[in-house]
Amino acid sequence: MLGTPFQQSVWKSLIKVPYGTTSTYLQLSKDINNEKVVRAVANANGANAMSIIVPCHRIIGTNGELTGYAGGLSVKKRLIKLEQNLLAI
Repeated sequence: MLGTPFQQSVWKSLIKVPYGTTSTYLQLSKDINNEKVVRAVANANGANAMSIIVPCHRIIGTNGELTGYAGGLSVKKRLIKLEQNLLAI
């Protein structure tokens, strides 16, 4: 994986978000033991160049709203829904 050590720590936490579920930027910050770096976590999430492998689309805002996604929010919504629907089968 390329990227800074900080980015790599965020991406490693992203990989741990289970298929069909979502997490938040705040939770990712807590997962890397620094809840004060929420904005930096969001930036690292956005810098993820391997979004098929590292599921950055599973991260939503603390308020439950969809936020930022390079492919657009409509794609993010469809990916989350697709994963949830596949789990329901």
